[in-house]
Amino acid sequence: MFEGMNESEARQKILSEVAEYCRIYHKKKEYKKGDRISYAGRVYDEEEMVNLVDSSLEFWLTAGHYTEQFEKEMAEYLGIRYCAVVNSGSSANLVAFMTLTSPLLGERRVKPGDEVITVAAGFPTTVTPILQYGAVPVFVDVTIPQYNINVEQLENALSDKTRAVMIAHTLGNPFDLKSVKAFCDKHNLWLIEDNCDALGSVYEIDGVQKFTGTIGDIGTSSFYPPHHMTMGEGGAVYTDNPLLNKIIRSMRDWGRDCICSSGRDNMCGHRFDKQYGELPLGYDHKYVYSHFGYNLKATDMQAAIGCAQLKKFPSFVEARRKNFAHLSQRLQCVSEKLILPEACPNSNPSWFGFMITCKEGIDKNKIVTYLEEHGVQTRMLFAGNLTKQPCFDEMRKSGEGYRIVGSLEVTDRIMRDTFWIGVYPGMNTEMLDYMADTIIEAVEK
Repeated sequence: MFEGMNESEARQKILSEVAEYCRIYHKKKEYKKGDRISYAGRVYDEEEMVNLVDSSLEFWLTAGHYTEQFEKEMAEYLGIRYCAVVNSGSSANLVAFMTLTSPLLGERRVKPGDEVITVAAGFPTTVTPILQYGAVPVFVDVTIPQYNINVEQLENALSDKTRAVMIAHTLGNPFDLKSVKAFCDKHNLWLIEDNCDALGSVYEIDGVQKFTGTIGDIGTSSFYPPHHMTMGEGGAVYTDNPLLNKIIRSMRDWGRDCICSSGRDNMCGHRFDKQYGELPLGYDHKYVYSHFGYNLKATDMQAAIGCAQLKKFPSFVEARRKNFAHLSQRLQCVSEKLILPEACPNSNPSWFGFMITCKEGIDKNKIVTYLEEHGVQTRMLFAGNLTKQPCFDEMRKSGEGYRIVGSLEVTDRIMRDTFWIGVYPGMNTEMLDYMADTIIEAVEK
């Protein structure tokens, strides 16, 4: 098969055939009425598959040149200085939070027992790192129809133990960044933006438009298949702060002090001549650990897929916005019975989903059941009220480990009355119209 070819020529032959294979055997199935409509899905072509195989042929496997390329291009897209690829969005949140616990931050570091303001209406792994470290999440209620933190409760949540705010932009809809950022600046608090469901969302602050995830101290992303772009599994942590970036990479890479990439040694030129802790003078810097870290790197094969996805990403965002607008227009006829989602002022969301809350007298479970029976996939707002989940059973019994501001009344309503459907780029007008028609039928039955 490769007779008379050098390695480069053989590789090009393989990649050419991979591209043809993808065009033939991974061609998207044409939608027909009655087909199940998923809330999300992968959107890709031969470019992603060629990159994946190209990386596998190199057989480097761990983070390599595709990872470096993705980190550079992702940072450039976001308009931020630093980006670190990790193996999932949950790992991104873990790294982001643990970065705030570093001794390098001095008096501003988060310590066990310190408090972090967040919300209970969201995904668990925004909160999990806080609890696992021994800090205390302080839960604030949210609002409808934006489904983000109620900023009027921020001052009530504040205590002398508060060190940070860590919250997500819900289903692509930015939270009130102007108010939250002002609150954090006023009280010298860290702000982590969980941007896993909002990559590509834009928020105008102080007259300047910025991507969500870049306005706080640290932003996080997820590249799980349903998300705005995919690596299969994967995530990213990004910041403009060089010290935070140094800690992020240390936390991701076993907690080590060394900045050398895998397979590279002595980039600093001082591998064997410095003193660290109580180690012997000249102890190998490759094995000096400044943090209790993890190994949360992604593989170069994942990053290779991400590099191809990133080229398509602006078109993904536009498709999501267009699909959201279409659903919003079609469902105005039932707005007396359903609360439709609204964008946060000063924002242009990169929508992850279309959230719907049933008004009084409308049974959410009946609507959801009808949709599912008719081929429309639905989702809840993740944990609903996280504090009511089984993972909180022991803490609820003891009354320790977390704090609630007020009653979380709106959070409970979302848990009871709210669901969402997808707007991902793989949907066409026929699919969107079928979803809208089915919702209207369910409401009017």
